[in-house]
Amino acid sequence: MNKKNQLKQYIYILIGAAMVGISYNMFLLPARLAAGGISGISTILFEIYTISPALTQFAINIPIFIIGWFTLGKDFSAKSLVGTAFLPFVIFLTQDIPFTVTNPLLASLYGGILLGVGLGIVYKGNGSTGGTTAIAQILKHFTGISSGLSQLIIDGLVVITSIFVFSLELTLFALIAIFLSSKAIDFVELRTASNKLVLIITNEEKKIQSIIHDEIDRGMTKIRSVGGFSNLDQTMILCVTEQQEAIKLKKKLQEVTPNAFVIFINTSEILGRGFSIDKYYGQKF
Repeated sequence: MNKKNQLKQYIYILIGAAMVGISYNMFLLPARLAAGGISGISTILFEIYTISPALTQFAINIPIFIIGWFTLGKDFSAKSLVGTAFLPFVIFLTQDIPFTVTNPLLASLYGGILLGVGLGIVYKGNGSTGGTTAIAQILKHFTGISSGLSQLIIDGLVVITSIFVFSLELTLFALIAIFLSSKAIDFVELRTASNKLVLIITNEEKKIQSIIHDEIDRGMTKIRSVGGFSNLDQTMILCVTEQQEAIKLKKKLQEVTPNAFVIFINTSEILGRGFSIDKYYGQKF
């Protein structure tokens, strides 16, 4: 299983790096958007000196890779080496891609989303495409902030410098692209919108337990609690559901126990049978 997980992570890195490379050649470079990172630097250098972006990215990534090797460990660096080498290779292969978008608004929207999804997949593989993505992972390692926010900070600094080469209008579109990419990274890496934590405070726990078991076939945790105003004993039920299950549960609770106090919370990540690892067990949590 360990080797399977390792192989899956490397596949994630290759798929994500390919998406990043395609987003660069289809949207960001044709629209002259320096959307942060080494790709943004390579866009600036291409604009000024017409240096090959693939060559620029590969050259700049070498010292950054060495830093990552010492700060994040050999496992991360080995995976980063795959992404670092594969991304310039994809950019080189797709440099003459016939389908491009030069409109800066459309390029910032499509390119930012595709870039973020690609980087999110790479991060799920615990890797990097080198460049400032590696720096962002180093920043995340030492500060604990999310991958999306750390990427936004690093890329923002690069974009600001592009003001001196491109117009303010193109710089704004580049900022839009990296903002969208940071949100897409967190969505892919954390899957924030797919699962819900449901908190139910009630004195009719048997009814609610029956609803959760019979209607959506999920497990639950019960916590004995005391009402802050009434001082009466109550039960707080915690249940994690998928999006559609939460909608179904909400309707059923409103029908059967309209007086129950119910809170639906977006979850960042769920680990356990029925969610992230149910592909190995095939069981409900």
